[in-house]
Amino acid sequence: YFLLISVACTICCVGTFLQFQALPPVPPSTSELEKLIRGETEPPFLVSAKKFFKTPGFARPLTAFICSIAITNIVGAFIDEVMARGGITKRSSVALAGSGFELAILLGGIILGGYVDKTKAYKSVTLMCIAFSIVFVIPLGLTEHALGANPTLIVLSLLGLGFFTGPIQPINAELAVDVTYPGDETAVESVQQIGGNLVSAILVPLAERAAREDYELLPDIPILASDIRGDVILLMFVAIITYIFFSGFDAPLRRTIADREDK
Repeated sequence: YFLLISVACTICCVGTFLQFQALPPVPPSTSELEKLIRGETEPPFLVSAKKFFKTPGFARPLTAFICSIAITNIVGAFIDEVMARGGITKRSSVALAGSGFELAILLGGIILGGYVDKTKAYKSVTLMCIAFSIVFVIPLGLTEHALGANPTLIVLSLLGLGFFTGPIQPINAELAVDVTYPGDETAVESVQQIGGNLVSAILVPLAERAAREDYELLPDIPILASDIRGDVILLMFVAIITYIFFSGFDAPLRRTIADREDK
């Protein structure tokens, strides 16, 4: 299994290296074409990063991006344990569930990302995705005592989580580029990736420790009695805080405005 992954990754890396270009044949937007014509050069990364944090609206898509990558990384890191909670312990079944999770992330990015690319509905779609992320993450750590382990529910929840949580990253990468225009797009996405992976690295050991804790819900009502794992509570907390913070987004979409003025 790992040999197959290593060979496939090596082939993809070699193929990417052979086809890689310094610049795309055609600029991705009218605004980028104008920057190319004017011969503008991007400032050093640290200078750009400091400027981004002073730009109104940048912090909110950064937070949403970090929330998304933290949830997907933590769920992916503990996929064996998450599946075991639903009674799925066979290695091949866990692998298929993990593959489905990644595929759901891909499909969500294509469908929801494509919709946002056309409509520029960054805020409404992001808030919807965060809300559904909260809904779908709950069954990954909630056990209803009367029902017991439910493999179907946990797999469907995993797929739903991937479909709605994954797209938050590309959507908010574009949003951050839009609000910081004419800033360096590569620097914008680098800041987001650094922030996302740094926070994930901090949250993973916290989630591992929290997963050992079970919290009982409504123990005196047999039909509703259940328990929820601490790691899921942690992910819910991250998503809820992000939803509240992101709901205050109200910054101009500078790149979109520039593109529309040129049409």
